Amino acid sequence: MPKNWLRILPLLALIGAGTPPPIHFEVGRVRPEPWPETITRFPGDVTAAADIIYSQPLHYRPLRLDLYRPEGRHRPLPLIIHVHGGAWVTGTKRHGGPIKDFPAVLAQFAAKGFVVASIEYRLDGEAHFPAAIQDVKSAIRFLRLHAKDYGIDPARVGIFGGSAGGQLSALASTSCGVEPLEPPADRNASDLPTPSDCVQAGVSWYGVHDFATVPTPPGQTGPAPYLGCEGRCSKDVLAFASPITYVDAHDPPMLLIHGLADTLVAVSQTQEFVAALKSAHVPVEAIYIPNVDHGFVGKTDADTANANERALTATLTFFEQKLAPER
Repeated sequence: MPKNWLRILPLLALIGAGTPPPIHFEVGRVRPEPWPETITRFPGDVTAAADIIYSQPLHYRPLRLDLYRPEGRHRPLPLIIHVHGGAWVTGTKRHGGPIKDFPAVLAQFAAKGFVVASIEYRLDGEAHFPAAIQDVKSAIRFLRLHAKDYGIDPARVGIFGGSAGGQLSALASTSCGVEPLEPPADRNASDLPTPSDCVQAGVSWYGVHDFATVPTPPGQTGPAPYLGCEGRCSKDVLAFASPITYVDAHDPPMLLIHGLADTLVAVSQTQEFVAALKSAHVPVEAIYIPNVDHGFVGKTDADTANANERALTATLTFFEQKLAPER
């Protein structure tokens, strides 16, 4: 057979096979859609879907979250959102201060009858404030938008975090409906109403609540890089990023936990915030843990473990009381 026939045969085979089957797809304007899940299993019949893209800000990387869900639940469950710390310059959605395996902790929260989302956000080397809080609010909206897909009750949402995550959690709690802090509109979004970014319960561990009064420890830069200031920030800029600025009677119940020996974020930050919340008649609980520094780090590993266990137990109990999970 001539060599040229070898080139023609595949083409003849395609012609003889007829029209290929159509490619099936649906047109949609809700973006981003959940990607096929990478599942990790934890004790207590909890599964975690890793690296779900919840937002794609223009000119930035895709933003992701991990989602922990208990199996065998037939009713929508309340949602807990975790916001990691790291001074707004580091940290990941699987990071929790001195706790070695924080995903295992979040899975234990889920086992108590919650859907738990741990989110990432843009750090200050990527984008200055208000990018981080806009990302947090985008995650809240995304999870509400996909509530049916993930078995979430969109009317019961709580949020917590430590340090930088505490500041963002407190800000998300007090700034419901504050337009300058909301994420930009997505031109490719569906025509459905934009989900709320409000939460029904908030927890802050050793967070900055008022940038105007937080002392800057020696050797630290203070909030200027995070807030995008050259030199000292103006009072308006400091107020813009401070959870205490937005406190009013409509804020959700809050739990604040701080170590009394904190050398990075002064305990006065929590004390001032508690006073402001009480003045606005917002239900607030405060726990002050003696002899522990930032991250609830004590003089020994045992002290650190005991302080973090106290904070975790109090946080879980608070969410159980305020969000009423299914038993």
